[in-house]
Amino acid sequence: MSEPAAPVTGAPPAARLRPLRALLPFVRRYRRQIALALLFLLLAAASTLALPYAVRLLVDGGLALSPEADAGARLAAIRNHFLGLFGVAVALGVFTAARFYMVTWIGERVTTDLRQAVYAHVLQQSPQFFETLKTGEVLSRLTTDTTVIQNAVGSSISMGLRNVVLFIGGLAMLIATSPRLMLTVAGIIVLVVLPAVVIGRRVRKLSRASQDRIADTSGIAGEILNAIPVVQSFTQEAAEAGRFRAANEQAFAASIRRTGVRAMLTAFVIIGVFGSLLYGLYGGVQSVLAGTITAGQLSQTALYIAVVAGSVAVLAEVWGELLRASGATERLMELLTERSAVTDPPLPQPLPASSGGVRIEFDAVRFAYPSRRQQPVLDGLSLTVAPGENVALVGPSGAGKTTIFQLLQRFYDIDAGSLHIDSVELRQLRLADLRARIAVVPQEPVIFSGTVLENIRYGRADASDDEALAAARAAFVDEFVRGLPEGYATFVGERGLRLSGGQRQRVAIARAMLKNAPLLLLDEATSALDAESERAVQAALQVAMQGRTTIVIAHRLATVQRADRIFVLDHGRIVDAGTHADLAARGGLYARLAALQFAA
Repeated sequence: MSEPAAPVTGAPPAARLRPLRALLPFVRRYRRQIALALLFLLLAAASTLALPYAVRLLVDGGLALSPEADAGARLAAIRNHFLGLFGVAVALGVFTAARFYMVTWIGERVTTDLRQAVYAHVLQQSPQFFETLKTGEVLSRLTTDTTVIQNAVGSSISMGLRNVVLFIGGLAMLIATSPRLMLTVAGIIVLVVLPAVVIGRRVRKLSRASQDRIADTSGIAGEILNAIPVVQSFTQEAAEAGRFRAANEQAFAASIRRTGVRAMLTAFVIIGVFGSLLYGLYGGVQSVLAGTITAGQLSQTALYIAVVAGSVAVLAEVWGELLRASGATERLMELLTERSAVTDPPLPQPLPASSGGVRIEFDAVRFAYPSRRQQPVLDGLSLTVAPGENVALVGPSGAGKTTIFQLLQRFYDIDAGSLHIDSVELRQLRLADLRARIAVVPQEPVIFSGTVLENIRYGRADASDDEALAAARAAFVDEFVRGLPEGYATFVGERGLRLSGGQRQRVAIARAMLKNAPLLLLDEATSALDAESERAVQAALQVAMQGRTTIVIAHRLATVQRADRIFVLDHGRIVDAGTHADLAARGGLYARLAALQFAA
């Protein structure tokens, strides 16, 4: 994961909002809706600016008529002016509602697209990506950050544009009414806004820090909630609650610091601008007393001052929201711009058709995990597996057995040597083509929230019910499903917690069998089964192994005795190979491991 970009604390205002430009590709696709929203925004702003002028006409054209004027004429004039005011209010209501609908639609749509794009991009990252970034951190960016952006795109930007129009239009009308006085007021407003820009730099920096602290709490919560049994087994509930409380308090403190600076910014702008406008209103009252303007013009001036002051107050709030959204966008773009270390080649090669398994060749392979470059897991490993062969990998923990499985699926790329499948180098294959040829049963089966049948069909989504049920019977899933309340439609809970460990393992085996891939990888596939279930599943696996290449990782050597060949690994190298009988007679590492297990 690349390092986060440093906040642009000393940059001009446009630069501090520059991360928001990354949203343009998501916004441009809705040009028609944006055009409608802008039209309604301008019409609503024009209606707002028309209200003070309509009040001026009411005052000067009706209320300010001389007492000697005909009472009926005065009432008619007042009625007409009030009807005009009502017409402006209707227009304002209709255009404001239309603007609100359109900008909210755009905000919801853009946020949905952005969330989908980030999620789909993260799914394509190699496991290396998650070595440095917690899952909870990703979830925080998908939820909290996108919500901040939604508020900005669906509300703040629209409110900002509307109030910019109101501010400029209101100030223009004020200058048209009292040019000399209002130009002085405009100069004072500029002097007020300049310090506000400086305060805004601090707001953006604190907004980014606040989002990071919230992500920390999500990372802790996501990690612990997925390990509740372990936490409770070690009675660490209080300790974990304390760890979350500390992170939560840090998030609260960061948020309050940001809110405090934003509040100071808002107060400074409102007081400064409103004071400037009151100075202009005071000058207007003096002009009425001097007879240079009418009472209607004074009413118009007062209302325009209210419009301009209100727009400045809103703009101060919007500026803070946009700074916060800029920080959130920056964090999301870090995910979207991250490039997986494992990608498809520019000109991928096709894999030849496989009818009896695949051929695998490791030639002097060296590999170290990116987070531990100084500790090679495989060091000059060479082995060949023939099509249709059933081989086993054994050795002490850390010897590199599971790493071989990860390299075969190209979760990582090797550092040196070569790795071929059916005589094609792995890096010359499309990832989808390669992984379509491989079915895996992991040591810790992953069961998704859903039904038993849905979990089995995860192996091949287009499989028919009959094919899925046949795989279930072959993996002896049918035995325990018959006892479930809704059979194969039974909901298994998050991570399959409603099933036992052995039941989850059998579902994973059925899923792999349904995929029907020419290469089958079994990583301690029967480790969670009792003796009776293990015998049954071993029989099923023997059927599944027919006609395909199978590689088995097993610590219990009793499960690999029937393998065609057994490779013994130690410190990332093949130290011995042969059948069970050959290795046991040879007296090496395998013989020592076998003696310990079978004696026990």
